[in-house]
Amino acid sequence: MVGAIVLCIGGLIGAVISRKFIPPEHQKELETNLQAAREDLKQYQQDVAQHFEETSRLVHNLTQSYKEVHEHLAKGAIHLTNSDISRQMLEAGDGNIGVEAGALLAETTVLPPRDWAPKTPGQKGTLSEEFGLLDEAEAENAEKPKEEKEIN
Repeated sequence: MVGAIVLCIGGLIGAVISRKFIPPEHQKELETNLQAAREDLKQYQQDVAQHFEETSRLVHNLTQSYKEVHEHLAKGAIHLTNSDISRQMLEAGDGNIGVEAGALLAETTVLPPRDWAPKTPGQKGTLSEEFGLLDEAEAENAEKPKEEKEIN
């Protein structure tokens, strides 16, 4: 207990002596420096908050621009390609396209190419390797004048 009392008395004596030996000008200077440091800290905190607010706004704008580019590509894909490719592109993104592009996709119907199938039984389609090539007999008939064909 005696030790605690001596410690408290020593602390009080040290505080009184330090006030006597530190000049009041120096004390005011320290208080001014402390106040300036607090103001600098406050300004720094405001700058950091403003920086993150601006960064957040710019990232939001970037995200919007990305969405607009993706929607533009999706609309182009819907309009310029077949529906399978369009659906794959939409699935690669978030799948959320504008109302206009969604309506365009809903309207799109895909028909198979018509020239793969023969036009009449036995006739070759336009994609056939033999399309447009005539047999020798057909070539001779094609060379005869129209009048001879009518006579025969």
